[in-house]
Parts: sequence; structure tokens; C-alpha cells
Amino acid sequence: MEIKQLVYFLEVYKEKSFSKASDKLLVSQPSLSKVIQQLEEELQIRLFDRTTRHLEITVEGEMIRTHAQKVLRDVEDLTKAADDIKSRKKGSFKFGLPPVIGSSFFPHIIASFRKQFPEAKMQIIEEGAKIMEQSLLEGKVDVGVAILPVDNEQFEVIPIVERELLLIVSINHPLATRKNVKMKELEQESFLMFRKGFSLYDRVREGAIQAGFEPKIEHESTQWDFLIELATANLGVAFIPETVIDKLDLTEVSVLSVTDPTVHWNLAMIWRKQSYQSYAAMEWVSFVERVFQTKN
Repeated sequence: MEIKQLVYFLEVYKEKSFSKASDKLLVSQPSLSKVIQQLEEELQIRLFDRTTRHLEITVEGEMIRTHAQKVLRDVEDLTKAADDIKSRKKGSFKFGLPPVIGSSFFPHIIASFRKQFPEAKMQIIEEGAKIMEQSLLEGKVDVGVAILPVDNEQFEVIPIVERELLLIVSINHPLATRKNVKMKELEQESFLMFRKGFSLYDRVREGAIQAGFEPKIEHESTQWDFLIELATANLGVAFIPETVIDKLDLTEVSVLSVTDPTVHWNLAMIWRKQSYQSYAAMEWVSFVERVFQTKN
């Protein structure tokens, strides 16, 4: 078995087409088909169902795909390790940073790290926390910040922040004079939510379900400032991290704590278990941990 066979197999799966995959791989379609056929013969497993109108992976092929992705990630890790050894540099890494978290904590931390470790090359990848977790598993991101909980069987986890989500309402909202509210009291409210793929979406929805109802979602966005503007216009209620609220002009909104349940916003540095990490990536993790230990 060759690495090339696995690369070709995964590209066909991704494109769900031999012709599209051959264009991406810059090989002829007959050559690509021959490589996949050789892999199937070697494994004695049919990887794709070619009898349907659209190319579909078989059940057996889906199982092989999981192993193939792991093999290629391991090969990528080996290549990174070799590059670090050859160059004798501190290395480079891709840092996954959800936008809301980035605006709350990291600009000054990143600037300080780059000043202290100028040889370390950090590429920042902005993605929602849930999407970023998948990118970590696929090897597209090396280290990231996540909103807990995450799967401890798949990720190494270093907690860094414990905070809450607070409720923002217009000063014209009936709840505006309150200091706190129980989640159940929000059952009839219109929720202004971060978009699916953001862990904040999951945390708020899980809190509502725990209180006994499915939240009525009025709007979803990737931008916390837009959600606050909608809440200010009394178009719904929004859950916002307390660290973001610290920076707000609160003259046109009221801020309430929510109980039963409290919606937590606990952050951690995470990376895929048993993955190779460059010296730079591990130095970054240690640097962030030290910064938050000082703050807490």
C-alpha cells in the first residue's frame, strides 16, 4: 500500500466524482481509477459503489476512510517533525481562534508572544469553536481555543478561563429592571444567537433545553456586536460573554445574570491527542497558560 493510494481515495471521497478528483489531483481519470482499483484489490474491499447515478462510498469504504485519514495525519506529523529537525528552527503552527474569544482575550497575548519568540511562526485561523474542533481532528489546525466541554478522549485539554454568559436586553424590555432571571422565564422570548457551528450556540440551547424548552431563535449571527444591536432595538434577547460586556456602552441595554441553569463560558487550549506539535506550538500553549494563571 502507498500513501498516494490513500490520498487519491480520500480525494475521490471528497469530490464524490472520479473526474473532479482527477482534475484536483492533476492525473488522468483512467490513472486515478486504476489506483483506486488496485487499492480495492489489495484490501479486498469495494470502496465505492459505482452502480448508482451518483458515486457513493460503501459502508466498508467509510470505515477505511477513517483509518486513511489517521494515516495521512500521522505522515503529516512525521513530515513536520523532520522539517523542524532539519531546519533547527522553533517551527510554525496554525492556531485556531474563534472570533468571539479572539476579540475578548488574545490580541495583546499574541503580540507579546511574537515579541518574545520572533522565530515562531503563527498562522491564525478564525473559525467557530465547533468547526475548529473538527479542523484539529483533520490536521488543518495544530492548537486551538475551545469552549468546554470537549471530548477528552480526542483532545489534550488545558483550562484557562472560567466565565459566564450574561443576558442582554433592551432598556425598553420588560426584564430591563431586573438583575437576574431564571432560564425558564425566557421561554417566550425571541433568542438572538451565535450561528450554529459556534459552541456558544450549543451552550445557550443546552441551557434552555435543561430548563424545559426549545429556544425560539429569531436570528443567528457570527458577530456579537450585531447581536447586541438587535437586542438594543428590542428584537430579542442575546447571551453574550461577560468579557465582551465589560467593553460595552451599557446606556441602551440592561445586563442580567441567568440561573437555573447558569450558562458557563469556560475556555481551554486544546490539541489532538498523540499529534506532533512543533516547539513553537508547545511554547505558545505554555505562554498562554502562564498569562491566564497570572490573570486568574
